[in-house]
Amino acid sequence: MPIKIGAYTLPSQVLLAPMAGTSDKPFRMLCKAQGAALTTSEMVVIQQHLLNTNKSKYRLDFKGESAPISIQIAGSEADELAISAQKAVEFGADIIDINMGCPAKKVCNKAAGSALMQDEILVATILKSVVNSVNVPVTLKMRTGWNRANKNAPTIAKIAQDAGIQMLSIHGRTKEDKYNGEAEYNTIAEVVSQVNIPVIANGDINNAEKAKQILDNTGASGIMLGRATQGNPWIFAEINHYLNTNEHPKTLSFALKKQTALKHIQQIHEFYGEGLGVRIARKHILWYLQHFENKPQTCWTKISKIDTSKEQYQQFKNCLNESN
Repeated sequence: MPIKIGAYTLPSQVLLAPMAGTSDKPFRMLCKAQGAALTTSEMVVIQQHLLNTNKSKYRLDFKGESAPISIQIAGSEADELAISAQKAVEFGADIIDINMGCPAKKVCNKAAGSALMQDEILVATILKSVVNSVNVPVTLKMRTGWNRANKNAPTIAKIAQDAGIQMLSIHGRTKEDKYNGEAEYNTIAEVVSQVNIPVIANGDINNAEKAKQILDNTGASGIMLGRATQGNPWIFAEINHYLNTNEHPKTLSFALKKQTALKHIQQIHEFYGEGLGVRIARKHILWYLQHFENKPQTCWTKISKIDTSKEQYQQFKNCLNESN
């Protein structure tokens, strides 16, 4: 069954999760090219005094990205989030995603992210306010509950559907769990059975077999990939092929993977500029090195100390040539 969000029908069942510090413009464009059906921005707090900061400038740049553009907003007050949603539309959002899934302390301490799930009345107020404030579809990212004794995702899912939310993405852990232990999918299956809007399963999905198993077991409309994409954007094509054919695709050549990784690092440098670009590229290089076979153990030590984009790119290229 195709996933429909407003006027948009997604081309596959495999979506990229919004991840702070990862889902920036270069990474979103890379993942979409590899087969992600929908990519969503890093979480943004769109307030007037923050709009001129470098962080907002980079996070709210969607020039050249293909529709639909999905922007994730965060906050703890209905009026504040409604204004953020309106601003996001001005910045090009075709879809607004509300963050009720982030377990980070700095977010939850402000009663935002997954902390909101403790107050179901506030959740209803926020969702109605945001949906009524914009003329684009609104989606919701959440967790199974705020702790294991209070897995209230099914209740919030029904609140969301009644408020006009058009798609739910559920991470199979509670706020209290953070990213510890294993994700569970029974709660997601329960949500699927109780609502009529698309439900996307998220959490610990790191290969094609698991993706198919979770889709079959939960009845979810799709899956959302997060940490498994770091250093491995090819996972989208692998899972899409498996879901469509029940067979694994041919192994992608090392040369093609190397070309993709190098281009990504180059795009990070171009997007962020010299200083910031080098710092942000470091983590992506580390993630790539962890996925490439026969990688030289000395590579990361060398690259981590480099502070110019030209030298960083060249050293990464050298490492990949050596590991082939």
